[in-house]
Amino acid sequence: MGLVSLWKRFYSLLIFVVVAVLGGALTAGLVIPAVSMLTSSGSGVATAMQALPIELETPPLAERSRLLNADGSVLTYFYTENRYSVPLEKISPIMRKTQVAIEDHRFYEHGPIDVQATIRALVRTSSGITQGASSITQQYVRMVLVNTAERSKDPLARAKATENTMARKIRELRFAAALERRFSKDEILERYFNISYYGDGAYGIEAAARHYFGVSAADLDLAQSAMLAGLVRNPVTTNPVRFPKMAIERRNDVLDRMVELKLVTEAEAAEAKAQGFDVKKVRKYKLGCANAEFPFICDYAWRTLMKTESLGATEAEREDRVLRGGLTIKTQIDPKAQRKAEKTIKKLISAKDPVVSVIVMLEPKTGQIVAMAQNRTKMGKKKGQTFYNYAVSHAMGGAEGYQGGSTFKAFVAAAALENEMGAYGIFDAKARMSFGGETFKSCDGTFKQKKWNVVNASPSGRMNMFRGVQSSVNTYFAQLIQAVGVCESVKMAKRLGLEMSMGGDLVKKYGAIPSFTLGAVEITPLSLVEAYATFANRGVHCEPLILKSVEGRDGTPYKVPSANCKRVLSKGVADAMNRIFQGPYTGGTARSAQVPGVQMAGKTGTVPDNRAIWTVGYNPELAAAAMISYDSHPDYKKFWKRRPSYLRNLRLPASHTYLSGFSGGDAGNRLLRPAFAKAIKAYPKARFSTPPESVLRGEWLRVPSCTGMSIGGCRAALERAGFSSHLDEVESPEEKGTVLGTDPSGKAPKLSSVAIKISDGKGKKPDEEPEGDQPDDEDSDD
Repeated sequence: MGLVSLWKRFYSLLIFVVVAVLGGALTAGLVIPAVSMLTSSGSGVATAMQALPIELETPPLAERSRLLNADGSVLTYFYTENRYSVPLEKISPIMRKTQVAIEDHRFYEHGPIDVQATIRALVRTSSGITQGASSITQQYVRMVLVNTAERSKDPLARAKATENTMARKIRELRFAAALERRFSKDEILERYFNISYYGDGAYGIEAAARHYFGVSAADLDLAQSAMLAGLVRNPVTTNPVRFPKMAIERRNDVLDRMVELKLVTEAEAAEAKAQGFDVKKVRKYKLGCANAEFPFICDYAWRTLMKTESLGATEAEREDRVLRGGLTIKTQIDPKAQRKAEKTIKKLISAKDPVVSVIVMLEPKTGQIVAMAQNRTKMGKKKGQTFYNYAVSHAMGGAEGYQGGSTFKAFVAAAALENEMGAYGIFDAKARMSFGGETFKSCDGTFKQKKWNVVNASPSGRMNMFRGVQSSVNTYFAQLIQAVGVCESVKMAKRLGLEMSMGGDLVKKYGAIPSFTLGAVEITPLSLVEAYATFANRGVHCEPLILKSVEGRDGTPYKVPSANCKRVLSKGVADAMNRIFQGPYTGGTARSAQVPGVQMAGKTGTVPDNRAIWTVGYNPELAAAAMISYDSHPDYKKFWKRRPSYLRNLRLPASHTYLSGFSGGDAGNRLLRPAFAKAIKAYPKARFSTPPESVLRGEWLRVPSCTGMSIGGCRAALERAGFSSHLDEVESPEEKGTVLGTDPSGKAPKLSSVAIKISDGKGKKPDEEPEGDQPDDEDSDD
C-alpha cells in the first residue's frame, strides 16, 4: 500500500471520527469498522462518504432570462434570482484570491473541511453558540441545500436546511467530503461564486460586479473585490446601497486580512481603502414588465411565453423555466420604430387625456410585431397609467376593443372580388338609402332587414368599386354587402385574422348583421393590422408574433409559436385589393397620410358620432394602423356626457391638442404618417404586383328582362340569373308598385345588386337622376 493511498484512508478516517464523535455516534460497535478503514475494508466507508445528492452534482441554479429587442438591446430581465453564471476564468484573479482569503484561506491546502476549525465550530455549536469557520466547500453545500429547499417551496425543508443543529452540520460535512471527491477545487470555487448572494438582489459574482460597479467580474480590481468578498457572510447588513459605511468597514477588514496573509502590500491595501463607494453609479435592475422601457410589449411577450408549450407542460413549469432558466428571448421589436411611435402619440395626445390612442406595426411576410405603442406607456393605477395593452385582446391583457368603422369595407370588397363580382360594377350610391325590408344573405339563408338607414358624408352617385373605396361611400358598401352576402363578408374578415377583443366567433355573432360593412364590431387594433397585412402579403396570412426565438443558457433552441403562414386568398384577389385600396392614399380619404416615395394602400375609418377614428396603411414590407378613440372608462363618463360629438372638433383637456375628428387627418397625417415613415426606413423599397384584369373585371352575366313581371317574379328571375336585387321606387304615371324595368339592363357583374325599378304611382314624369358629387352629410363615413 502506497503512502498516498494510506494518507487518503487516514484522512477519511479522521473525518469519520470527527463527525461520529461530535454526533455522539462513536461507540464500541463503531470503533472497529472505523479503525478498519486503515486496512482493506476502508473502501466501503469511503464509498458511503462519496454518496452525493443529485442537486449537489448538478445544482439547478436560477439564472435570469433576457428579453431582447430586434437590435439585441435588453428590454427586460425575468428572474427570481438575478444571476448570470460565468466560468472561473472570467472572474478576475484578485477577486478569486480575495474571496478565498476572507472565507477559507487554506482552501487549496486542506480537504473538504479544515479539521481544526471544524472541531472548534462544532464544539461551540453543541454549547449553543453559533460558530463559523466553515470551509468554502461546506458553505457551498449549505447554499445548494437552502436553494433547493426554497425552490421546492416547502417551509419544512427550508427550516431543515437552515436549522442551527448538529445534525445539519454533520450532513453538510458528509456532503462536503463527497463533493471534493467528485470535483476539483477550481470547479467548487466556480460554483461557489455563481451561487453566492451578494446583497441588493445580486446573485452570483457577475451580477454583483455589474450591479455595484458596472463592470464584468473579469475586470474587478482590488477595492471592488474586497467589497464584494465581504458581502457573502452577511449580505443584508453590509449592503453598500443601504449601509455604505458598514460595507466600507467590512471591505477594509477584508483588505487587512489580505495584508496579514501577505497577498497584498500595505501600500496596495491603503490605496484600495482610499476609494469610496458611489451609490449613484449602482445600476438598477430591469425586473419584469412594469420596469421595462416598453412595458406592454413586455407583458404581451410574457403572456405568450406562458402559452409556449416547449417551455413546459403547465403554466407553472413555463413560469419556472422563464424565471430561472437563463433563457435568451428575442423579439422583432424595433426600438427606434417603437420610440418614434410613442413619441408621435405623445406629441399629440397626453396619457392623461380622456382618449385612447394606439399605433401598431408588423411585418406582413413574417407576422413579427415591429412596434405596438399607446398613449399610456406606464403600468399603474395613477392617472395617466393603465394595466391595459389597448392593441390586443382582453385575454392577452387588452381592454374592451374598438369599433373599426369603414376599415371593414375592405373585407366586403375582398369577398366581392373572390366571388367574381369584379371592381367595375356600378351601384347607384345615393346620399341616403333605406334598406328596411331588403333581403340580405346570412350563413343560414336569406333574411329581411328590419331597419337600416345609411347616409353618406362623401360623394354620392353612380360609381364602381374604385370610387367607392377611394371616397369611402357608405351606401355603395351597403349595397355591396347585400350583393355578396353578409356571411361571405364576415367569413372573409375572420379568414384574414380579424378578432373581437372579448373573444367569440365573429361569424356566429355578425354573420347576419349588414352593418358589419361599416365596422360595427369591437375588435383589436393588432388583428385589424394582421388582416390588412394579408393583402400586403399577396393573400398569405401570418399570425402576429412577438417571439422570434428562445434559447436556453447552453444555446438549446425552444420551439416558439409559429406564424402559421398560409394562403387564405388568391394572389389575384389580393393584388386587386392592393390596386383598389391605393385609392384612399392617391386621392382619397387617406391622402394626407401618404409617406413620400412609398407606395401605400389602406383605408380610413370613422365610428358613428366620431367615437373613434382610424387610418390603416401598408406596403409589401410593413403594415400599420393608427387609432384614436374616446376612453369609455367610468372616470371619463362625465366628460363625454357633455360631448355628444365625441372626437369631432375637440380640444383635449390635458394636451390641449385640437382634434378635427377626421380620420385621415388626425389618425393618418398626425400619427400614422410619421411613425410609418420612420419604420419603413429599415426595409427595402417595394411595390405592389400588378393584378390580373380578369379579377378586376369579374364575371359579367346577362340581366333578365322583368317587363310585365311582378316584383316577386322579377326578384326570382334575377336570383336565378346570379344577381341579388333591391327596389328603387321612381316617379311614374303607372300604377303604384308596377315593375318598370331594371338598372342596369343588358349585362352586369355576377352577384351584383340589380335595381328593380317600380312606379310610385304619382303620375309624374321622373326627373333625371343627377350624376356626380352631392353635398356632404353631417356623419362621416371615411
